[in-house]
Amino acid sequence: MKVATGRQIPDQIPGRREVRPYAGPFAFVPTGVKAAPPLSMVRPGEKKVVDSLREAIRLAGLKDGMTISFHHHLRFGDHVINMVLDTIAEMGIKDLTFTATGHHPVPESFIKHMEDGVITRIEHAVLVDQLGVAVARGLLKEPVTIRSHGGRPRAIEAGELPIDVAFIAAPTADTYGNLNGIDGPSHCGSLGYAVADAQYAKCVVAVTDNLVPYPLRYISIPQTNVDYVVPVSKIGDPTKIATGAIRKTSNPRDILIAQQIIKVMEASGLVQPRFSFQAGTGGVSLAVTQFLTEIMQQRDIRGSFLMGGITGSTVGLLEKGLFDIIFDVQSFDLDAVASLGRNPNHCEVSASFYANPHNKGCVVNLLDVVILSALEVDTKFNVNVLTGSDGVMRTGPGGHQDTAAGSKLTIIGTPLLHGRIPAIVDDVVTVVTPGETVDVVVTEYGVAVNPLRQDLIDRMKDARLPLASIEDLKLKAEKLAGKPKAPEFTDQIVGVVEYRDGSVIDVVRQPRSWVDR
Repeated sequence: MKVATGRQIPDQIPGRREVRPYAGPFAFVPTGVKAAPPLSMVRPGEKKVVDSLREAIRLAGLKDGMTISFHHHLRFGDHVINMVLDTIAEMGIKDLTFTATGHHPVPESFIKHMEDGVITRIEHAVLVDQLGVAVARGLLKEPVTIRSHGGRPRAIEAGELPIDVAFIAAPTADTYGNLNGIDGPSHCGSLGYAVADAQYAKCVVAVTDNLVPYPLRYISIPQTNVDYVVPVSKIGDPTKIATGAIRKTSNPRDILIAQQIIKVMEASGLVQPRFSFQAGTGGVSLAVTQFLTEIMQQRDIRGSFLMGGITGSTVGLLEKGLFDIIFDVQSFDLDAVASLGRNPNHCEVSASFYANPHNKGCVVNLLDVVILSALEVDTKFNVNVLTGSDGVMRTGPGGHQDTAAGSKLTIIGTPLLHGRIPAIVDDVVTVVTPGETVDVVVTEYGVAVNPLRQDLIDRMKDARLPLASIEDLKLKAEKLAGKPKAPEFTDQIVGVVEYRDGSVIDVVRQPRSWVDR
């Protein structure tokens, strides 16, 4: 069958009861009621603190074939996922579905758990390191389901992703199960991605290295959602939160792209009092944030809110009085963690509040401008942020689909070439974000406005921007690096890309180069 972007997808996909094709960003209207966790009871005098992870897993009733969940706020410093999986493997439990908002780093032990049948299915937001390669090798019988940060809580609330046991890395927990991420030696800030897991899982196990007496002063996840608390020696290394995608730049190319993005923002007319803004954590996004600071100070503009993954640069905008509020679903560095703990206008929010399209109003619906990156953009403005040029899943959609759909102005900032590989192509390897939700593509060689946004085209004409068609940018990239060779695939589907509303927007097939490797 054909989805609204023009991609063909199969009528049936292994492991999925229904294949609903993507029909448009707001075409699907949900019906029915939300899922619900089972009723439970804790009698006076009963305790939640247990001595070991093994005992908590036993009490949770984890058995073969169940689903376990995790969150990734400690990012590259997380110790809990591996600690839990190693314990589960020692207990002989197998055939589990693993779901997480992210997972990095992915050690060899995780791949071994896949090879040994401990983990047999994955529903994920981000595939990094060896995990994408393992999936490309065909290590799983069923394809991985890829969801955005808004799509995952939607699926949990809709009952499409039932969780048996949720494991929450809690930087601080009190003895009755109240949790937060701002206190303790492994503080990571917001626990926003874990909220839906805690609310809807059948059993919730908090793992902490900072157990404190009841009651906790600041509560991110309340005692009413937590069954057991397990004290351990160390849940993670907070110094490794700011690793990976987060980087400041002095690259002249990135600076030029950032300068052009600022010009696009100003020409759009949206940089006005009370405007709202989200940028990513890459070099271009952080440079845009710096330039935006200068412009808002010069023009004496005060914005409304900032949101998304929060960095020290974002915090700087709040502390300079340039915005009223930060909505924080993930703190991306220790400056953001510290700010969440001290500033009442830095507010922790859940992923559902942030970007779930099927609740009573998520924040992305109110977003004016978002700056996003891309691995590839095609001439229909479709964006790939999942698969590399070799067809292997290397990262994930994060909030890409969500913010693009909700924002008044979606800007993709990307170099024309990634190394020697064109970023502007005829057709992206994998469609993650549909072109109809992307407004402007900014490269160091020119700025392309989506023809669907004639209003923006009219506004950009007098902005002294190097305007170009997306086709011209593609030809320029091919002139510099040659026409890219598309990867070859087998018929085996190894990944299903859901749009944020639960429809299927694309599938990922096994790269032929990884067969029998």
